[in-house]
Amino acid sequence: MLTDGPPQPHLDQPGVRSAPSSIRPEELAAVVSLVVEDLAARPAGESSATGYSDPAAALRPVRTQESAEPEPPGGGRIVAVWGPAGSPGRTTVAVNMAAELSAAGTEVLLIDADTYGASVAASLGLFDESAGLAQACRLADQGGFGAVELARVITTVAVQGGRLGVLTGITRPDRWPELRPAALAKVLDSARSSAAVTVIDCGFCLEADEELSFDTAAPRRNGATLRCLELADTVLAVGAADALGVPRLVRALAELREAVPSAVPTVVFNKVRASSIGRSPEHQLREAWDRFGSSHRIAAFLPADFAAADKALLGGSALVETSPSSPLRAAIAELADVPVEQRRRRRVGAGDNEVKFWRKPVSLPR
Repeated sequence: MLTDGPPQPHLDQPGVRSAPSSIRPEELAAVVSLVVEDLAARPAGESSATGYSDPAAALRPVRTQESAEPEPPGGGRIVAVWGPAGSPGRTTVAVNMAAELSAAGTEVLLIDADTYGASVAASLGLFDESAGLAQACRLADQGGFGAVELARVITTVAVQGGRLGVLTGITRPDRWPELRPAALAKVLDSARSSAAVTVIDCGFCLEADEELSFDTAAPRRNGATLRCLELADTVLAVGAADALGVPRLVRALAELREAVPSAVPTVVFNKVRASSIGRSPEHQLREAWDRFGSSHRIAAFLPADFAAADKALLGGSALVETSPSSPLRAAIAELADVPVEQRRRRRVGAGDNEVKFWRKPVSLPR
């Protein structure tokens, strides 16, 4: 420290070297060398002596324990169910695929990431006001998010003896900023470690025009959908099997190719029926798909069964519970690669107490 005038007593203490401001350059270089030697001789971790009035004494470095090793990436599979606007049946496919896998004994997590119309909770009869995915994203923003934190916000639903984990969506559309893509990515990483299969019900919109109205990076309403499609191992593109749904799906797949080039979608036609397509609807759809020149593979044709779908929605459950013999349920189970139990139909005669013997039915008394 360079000083003027007489020597300063408060500078005469260990670790402090002073020199007059009129010192010659070569003498100043010698003082600097001594300071460097003092610092080199100081034991590691020892701080310099300071006065009681020096606030730097409160800023001594604190040794902390090394952070724990991050969790290794899990081996779970992520399936994103996506589709264009027009209610093609994304939620129906996602909910029932997850239910079929859960009933078959697979550990499944169902996530509602639709920022426009979250409806998984209503489909399963969960009418609480908690938004499980938003809570998970808030915890992920705070750091240290893992399987333990994920389990705290999961709602468990019993399905045919299985246990289906559900992360419900936002309760109001204006809460979409809570689903930040960076936090959602952490949630999906933990989902891979917590469940064998994670099924995500995604929103329809892929536009990113919100960023054009801001000078800096801004939150994107469709960022949650884009991040889910980027991280998914399988993308199911669900389209309605009618004169409006097919061209919508073709245009949406072109938008998906531009927005998420890494995504390789698999096409699923829903609500397949002769009244909207004509005779042999599956054959008609294949021909139309070939005419559009799309290279995406058609994975399944889900037949229209509005009565079974309405019954499941009214009961707040899945098709496997409310309509196990529905052809729609069988097609979704096949899409999920779950074998459907073939139950033999019991022939009923005049009464439930009738037992058929050889050639002649005999009614047993009650």
